[in-house]
Amino acid sequence: MNLLLIEDDDIETMKFQRALSKLETKYSLTEAKNGEEALEILETGAELPDIIFLDLNMPRMNGIEFLGILKQHEQIKYLPTIILTTSQNRDDLLECYRIGVSGYIIKPLKYEAYEERIKTVLDYWNINELVKA
Repeated sequence: MNLLLIEDDDIETMKFQRALSKLETKYSLTEAKNGEEALEILETGAELPDIIFLDLNMPRMNGIEFLGILKQHEQIKYLPTIILTTSQNRDDLLECYRIGVSGYIIKPLKYEAYEERIKTVLDYWNINELVKA
């Protein structure tokens, strides 16, 4: 399964990589530092990700702006997109679901809980039929 992580914080990126490395199933990970970079990756015609993990608070183009553009794009709007954020702002949550996010996960403080959430999300999507764009 191919994953795209859109995250501007290097520590959070390393945390995600570490969580993936502990899983039995191996995943291919592509990384983007912001929404603009992620759109460039998605529009190159290279292999598309099966799942996108998206931070909300990023420079240049935040997660909600990226999500709005993604969901208007005929070729890639079906890609499951999971918000992975520290934001507990209810307005952010409602806006993400209004636009069409597949899930909204608040990053827990404890690493073990973070790792378990990533595993649970990936286990769920591994048994789903995914639309290949």
